[in-house]
Amino acid sequence: MEYSFLRMETRPPLAIVTLDRPTVLNALNTELVTEIDLAFRDLAEDPAVRVILLTGAGGRAFAAGADIRELAALTASEGHAFALRGQAVYRFIETCGKPVIACIQGFALGGGCELAMACTFRLAADDARFGQPEVKLGILAGYGGTQRLPRLVGRGAALKLLLTGAIIPAQEALRIGLIDELMPAAELMPRAEALALQIAANAPLALTDTLRAVDEGLDLPLDLALMREAVRFSHLCGTADKAEGTAAFLEKRAPNWQGK
Repeated sequence: MEYSFLRMETRPPLAIVTLDRPTVLNALNTELVTEIDLAFRDLAEDPAVRVILLTGAGGRAFAAGADIRELAALTASEGHAFALRGQAVYRFIETCGKPVIACIQGFALGGGCELAMACTFRLAADDARFGQPEVKLGILAGYGGTQRLPRLVGRGAALKLLLTGAIIPAQEALRIGLIDELMPAAELMPRAEALALQIAANAPLALTDTLRAVDEGLDLPLDLALMREAVRFSHLCGTADKAEGTAAFLEKRAPNWQGK
């Protein structure tokens, strides 16, 4: 389909989704959030795509937060619906069954930082800047920021960002665990694609079940989480990909994954 505010390029086994409002630093208005949702739902159903890269156009921002004009007009009831909608879109990205790599250059603030946190991995250029400045606007980080940030960096570091509204450089984001890798801007997309291809070389059903096992187990007691892991392990043991993977290993050849 045609998009107004993003670009989607499919290069199996990869897809690249680019937020494309560079004149406003890829600010997340309602239309863009809807298009992100549609794009990821489409890619989740495409068996040729095994890993998704998410980035921002223009080189100055991944996404510099929500559209402030929209925020300014929200009533209390509208704000509730606004938060639930953004949370649902970001949660789908997080649980779509395919690894998503955020490729971050420039600003990742507010909803943009929250969008990056909903991805599986966060790779950043050395000019990237991160923050949750919502308290400066009289609101809080309502697209999952108050929940994902403590899970990624710990309660203290998260509250320091959430309560001060400070913007931190990429080096500090790496130190506290907000991002996974840091590199010069020219190396960002090549490194992301190399990581994506390394992941995509593995069995697609195993990738999906690994993602889901980790996600559903994080908030369970360990004994219950291990039971869920065993269920997913047993499911994979009955797949054609498991038969192919073990046969390929024993025959010293590359596997031919079918996703079945």
